[in-house]
Amino acid sequence: MGGWEGGIRVPGIFHWPGVLPAGRVIGEPTSLMDVFPTVVQLAGGEVPQDRVIDGHSLVPLLQGAEARSAHEFLFHYCGQHLHAARWHQRDSEYVVKVHYTTPQFHPEGAGACYGRGVCPCSGEGVTHHRPPLLFDLSRDPSEARPLTPDSEPLYHAVIARVGAAVSEHRHTLSPVPQQFSTSNILWKPWLQPCCGHFPFCSCHEDGDGTPRMPGL
Repeated sequence: MGGWEGGIRVPGIFHWPGVLPAGRVIGEPTSLMDVFPTVVQLAGGEVPQDRVIDGHSLVPLLQGAEARSAHEFLFHYCGQHLHAARWHQRDSEYVVKVHYTTPQFHPEGAGACYGRGVCPCSGEGVTHHRPPLLFDLSRDPSEARPLTPDSEPLYHAVIARVGAAVSEHRHTLSPVPQQFSTSNILWKPWLQPCCGHFPFCSCHEDGDGTPRMPGL
């Protein structure tokens, strides 16, 4: 669903008796990118300082030391294409999202790409919005009522502020090999565990049922 709330707004559940208070509900938006710095902090380490780390540790939020997420902006990608950006203004309940690209739902009027099986991230199956779509998520979490300059006096200022954040974010990115390229996702049998000499794989079991390689 690209950057639409219906595709990215999902719950996370944390269970750590004696450390995290039970039954606490946190309504702050976070990101899967927060898992890395969270685990690093819990392990007593430090995140790399030689690059921009997009995530923030969730520990202060989970333990109640902080009431707000460290994210002022969150950038929502579909594959390698940035589709939308969320702005949660500091010291405010005002949350807006700007959509630059949205997938074309199929069939028309549906809330997803049922007819295609999966929503495309680029090409003819998406719509590029100029000007972008703007939604006030604090009052319209279903993104049913796009704001306009007539309905939102700060429309142009918000679009400009989020656009500046997107530009700053893109300047921190570096090209990397595509992890899901065809050559990376093709099955490579020579990389699979093999008991014996490839391609003549065979395994034997010890008396306790434990597999072992021939000759061991």
